Amino acid sequence: MQVSDAHTPQAAANRLVREKSPYLIQHAHNPVDWYPWGEEAFAKARSENKPIFLSVGYSTCHWCHVMAHEAFENVGIAQLLNRHFVSIKVDREERPDIDRLYMAYVQAVTRGGGGWPMSVWLTPDLKPFYGGTYFPSEDSYGRPGFARVLESLAGAWRTARPQIETASSEVIRQLQAHAAESGDDATLDDAVLDHAAADFMASYDPVYGGFGGAPKFPRPSVYSFLLRHHVRTGEHQSLDRVVHTLRSLADGGIHDQLGGGFHRYATDERWLVPHFEKMLYDQAQLACAYLEAHQMTGDPFFAGTVRDILDYVRRDLTGPEGQFYSAEDADSPVKGLSGETAEGAFYTWTESDVRAILGEEVGRRFGAALGLDRMDNLAGNRHVLAVSSAGARDLLAQHRDALLAVRASRPRPHLDDKAVTAWNGLMISAFARAYQVLGDGAYRESAERAAAFVRLHLYEAETGRLHRRYRDGEAAVGGYAEDYAFLVQGILDLYEANFDPAQLEWALALQKKQDALFLDAGDGGYFSSAADATDVLVRMKETHDGAEPAANSVSALNLLRLGAITGSAEYRKRAAGLFHLFGRRLRKMPESVPQMLAALAVSLVAPCQIVIAGDRDADDTRLLLRAAQHPFWPHQVVLLADGGAGQALLAAYQPAIARMSKQGGRAAAYVCRDFVCREPVVDAERLIRVD
Repeated sequence: MQVSDAHTPQAAANRLVREKSPYLIQHAHNPVDWYPWGEEAFAKARSENKPIFLSVGYSTCHWCHVMAHEAFENVGIAQLLNRHFVSIKVDREERPDIDRLYMAYVQAVTRGGGGWPMSVWLTPDLKPFYGGTYFPSEDSYGRPGFARVLESLAGAWRTARPQIETASSEVIRQLQAHAAESGDDATLDDAVLDHAAADFMASYDPVYGGFGGAPKFPRPSVYSFLLRHHVRTGEHQSLDRVVHTLRSLADGGIHDQLGGGFHRYATDERWLVPHFEKMLYDQAQLACAYLEAHQMTGDPFFAGTVRDILDYVRRDLTGPEGQFYSAEDADSPVKGLSGETAEGAFYTWTESDVRAILGEEVGRRFGAALGLDRMDNLAGNRHVLAVSSAGARDLLAQHRDALLAVRASRPRPHLDDKAVTAWNGLMISAFARAYQVLGDGAYRESAERAAAFVRLHLYEAETGRLHRRYRDGEAAVGGYAEDYAFLVQGILDLYEANFDPAQLEWALALQKKQDALFLDAGDGGYFSSAADATDVLVRMKETHDGAEPAANSVSALNLLRLGAITGSAEYRKRAAGLFHLFGRRLRKMPESVPQMLAALAVSLVAPCQIVIAGDRDADDTRLLLRAAQHPFWPHQVVLLADGGAGQALLAAYQPAIARMSKQGGRAAAYVCRDFVCREPVVDAERLIRVD
């Protein structure tokens, strides 16, 4: 099937021009008659008896850009879409519920395939009947082109609509059955955790680190579980493999050696050539992983990598009100070539580039140390910087400013400047935890500013509900389970950084609202979308810890923490319901739920509280807090009995805390296990050893 290859990247604006999503705005001048997801589009499909073409992606997605240029800017393809379909664009980052539902369908029909852009064809009542991901504009490599697919589906709709509708109804029935999956009553104990650790060890790459082959994605939730496995068992293999992986990541091209932060994934097994987009949620999770490695080993290398990530986020992904932006694109404009973009253009170098900046001799040594002289270190005929020889880090430190000055003159990648509540929650955690361990007050300030932004712009105090996204003065889209779960985690971490009782009260209120909106009281677990959602056919439960941990996994940890803080058995009971729901996965498919495994490990240990009784800003209080928070003790909560409002709030839940006070005029630490407390200690060294 041949169509016109004419392109009109500056066609008249379509409906997407009124949207705030950066992804939708990118398509606002396509010749495709796009609609945003909503009743206007659904009504048109019903009234004209047309199927819906649903295209889902996000603004920093490389292959989304490719399909946009090849297909959606193509006049001939746009005419096919406009004639036969009602076309809807969805930003998966704004609407993860839509993405999750139809991705489950695409993965089922493609036997595990999936990704973005996602292309799905729906009946007018939103039931899927055909789907895939990227389609080339014309037939190539044995694959049907997008134009041929459109013609074929339009013909099938005309001639076989009853069969299509019957089949699509069966699809929805199957998805509903999958979403209603219940747990089992098998015992979940240390043996489950040991079996899971062995599974991860079996997929370990002993040469380059990481778990699994190329393309290689960092999986911080795996590192989180394995570090906790080491703490629980004392065996060193899990620790060693996490340390090796994190070092390899930091040395590779997946790490922006000049500007800091990490790219989304590596296309090879060596972490060398990345897919260049930078996501906020990756920075947050990796910062926490490196921080925990530093706590476990005391190695300043890992602390330095934490600072590298957080400095990047503060510089390039932080808005004027303290909010954290979502991502930077994989593609960027090519300097000197108007309208041309290339993946990694902003980040990559040639040997001649470097020698022109540093001089021949220094440039030669720099190139050898950073991999510029290797033919296999290529990305579009350019090179990524990666640590490939001794002395590379010293050379980087010496010449970073000169190279950054040149890089700063290049056009930057597109910045997705929307603030997503869930990802801000993850980043609040990273900054708050970094303050606890590294003591840099700027990190706590970043966490506090972001929390204040979310509370002001993305939280409705009257209803207790969250919005998903804020951009350009608009808060929109009702929050999802992950928005509540990740924010509760972030606010709890912030509470353990500044011990402001208002933060703890907010976390408790958010958890209560999450339970009201998303909890499945029958089978356990949290649905992704709220009970009053009206535009999604199936309420799914996220059960996979992937690029982001599942809301259910983070919620399990939150509930256990709240149980330890308040002494309420109800929180632990609700967490037990999550483990029951995930029981089969924990035992049979542990590789899919590493964050839930980390939560299970916490649940198998009696709750531990360390209560510091002392004045909030006093030096002796700070010494005890540092002694409690600097080591890696993943099963504890740290509380502050400050003699004021904070202590009163804690005592309202645990009356024994009302009696905790300084000893001999000095701040004192009370270590409590299963709500039974030892004699207080005033010496920080004794507190470090008491565990």
